[in-house]
Amino acid sequence: MTEKFSVCQFFEDGSYEFVRQRVSTQEAVEAFRHYISSVGAKIGTTTRVIIVDSGDLITAEWIFGKGLVFPLPATKVI
Repeated sequence: MTEKFSVCQFFEDGSYEFVRQRVSTQEAVEAFRHYISSVGAKIGTTTRVIIVDSGDLITAEWIFGKGLVFPLPATKVI
């Protein structure tokens, strides 16, 4: 079975909306990129966007004012 993902955006009033449900990895990532670069994300009416897998685990998270917070960028180990 192929893993499916859902994308959810959250708003400043505490409400949220699933903008994609049970879609492929590619479609979820494309939607995630769209919503984190939307007008709402730029002005702060969209406060958070996440991708969750079929087990409801967060696989990506963006927060207004912080940017991508999960997964963390790879760090260079000396």
